[in-house]
Amino acid sequence: MSVLKAVLIVSLLGVAAYVTAVTYGRKSWDDGTRRLRERLEKARGPIAPRVVDFRELEGLPEPVQRYFRTTLEEGRPMVTGVRMKHQGLLNMGEKTDRWRPFVSDQRVTTRPPGFDWDARVRMMPGLTVHVHDAYVSGEGILSAALLGLMRVADRRGAGDIAEGELMRFLAEAAWYPTVLLPSQGVRWEAMDARTARATLADEATVVTLVFTFHDFGGIETVKAEARGRTVGTKIVPTPWQGRFWNYQERGGMRVPLEGEVSWVFPEGPKPYWRGRLTEIDYEFAV
Repeated sequence: MSVLKAVLIVSLLGVAAYVTAVTYGRKSWDDGTRRLRERLEKARGPIAPRVVDFRELEGLPEPVQRYFRTTLEEGRPMVTGVRMKHQGLLNMGEKTDRWRPFVSDQRVTTRPPGFDWDARVRMMPGLTVHVHDAYVSGEGILSAALLGLMRVADRRGAGDIAEGELMRFLAEAAWYPTVLLPSQGVRWEAMDARTARATLADEATVVTLVFTFHDFGGIETVKAEARGRTVGTKIVPTPWQGRFWNYQERGGMRVPLEGEVSWVFPEGPKPYWRGRLTEIDYEFAV
């Protein structure tokens, strides 16, 4: 057998092994996604009230009232579920920036709070990391696998991980804003003319975020004094914020189409997620 022929055979075997790994990894990951979302659906409960009633805005901080009156229409049905797709960039570097493109599919259920963010991050041509970031039945989940097969992260449970994921649910309510109404469990406290504090409890997990609003009424930033950041094998509480812009009408509500999420260090914010909404479909109370 010639050297060239041997190299060709080895190359073909390598390609076949890679294709097999990609195919099996995708199927295995998709099966896990299906099971996770079945759990999400089984946990769903009834929502009340079924329509937006501006009488519940009485007594809320002024910027919060302005937000709801700008974003919602009285009498419209409440959001019970959402399916979203995003694309953008994830910063995979700890000390230096290493931005990588991603696409994602996200499922949200509003009562009780729950979501699953299923993403594909392209590390290099032919090499993709699959990621689940989720909050299901009070459990926080962060899982990642190379090609959907080789686990590189797997954290789940209550405590810090659940708190961090419930924070994400609350911050991303900019995309499903009826969740922020007092009747849905959010308690608002006044801070100043453009800022208010929101607290949401789900069983034993309680989170608080500070919302700052644009002059036109939309959410500009959402901030946490501390959210759990993974550093090696440790969880380090770190200030955190999200920003939103490019508001447009979707599903009869005014929602942002673009955003950025950052860890906030003493020297300034370090963005790690930049994305835009490419699709959003709502389920409403009937």
